[in-house]
Amino acid sequence: MNKSAIEAYLAASAAELVTYVDENDRPLGAVSRGDAQVRGLITRCTFIFVFNSSGQLCLHQRTNHKRLYPGFWDVAAGGVVAAGESYAQGAERELAEELGVFGVELTEHLRFYFESSDSRLWAGVFSCCWDGPLVLQPEEVQDVRWIDPHSQWQRDGEQYAPDSLDALQRLLKQISVE
Repeated sequence: MNKSAIEAYLAASAAELVTYVDENDRPLGAVSRGDAQVRGLITRCTFIFVFNSSGQLCLHQRTNHKRLYPGFWDVAAGGVVAAGESYAQGAERELAEELGVFGVELTEHLRFYFESSDSRLWAGVFSCCWDGPLVLQPEEVQDVRWIDPHSQWQRDGEQYAPDSLDALQRLLKQISVE
């Protein structure tokens, strides 16, 4: 992507309307994504873990111009839930946008609150099984690889998005209890 295309994408992203919520995930209203970030508001987001029929997990690398965790590897597709969307609707949209995966059944597993110095969010965690082709959104995803989530898959020198790692740990713990 050229510089002007990146700037246009970032401006459009900051202008998107999102729902902001309180500490108990109760909706308080709609605000632009950029305003939510500046004000440190709690937003809703989704994490969608894409497994293939062999049990491998799709890992993708974020583009270097992403505001949050640029160039980091992410264990889940997903993103901020738009104003007026449910968690499930946001998950379906994000999965189609980022990886070109659509028309697949999503399983909702859990919701949790995440807070770091970079963000505050309520997260809806979903998973699906997908053996089809991936179509990467060039504005957000620069690379993918499939990993065994139960093995030592993290590589030295790589950085990983902490919010999706937290979601993966919670999901794997929940699955092992069931």
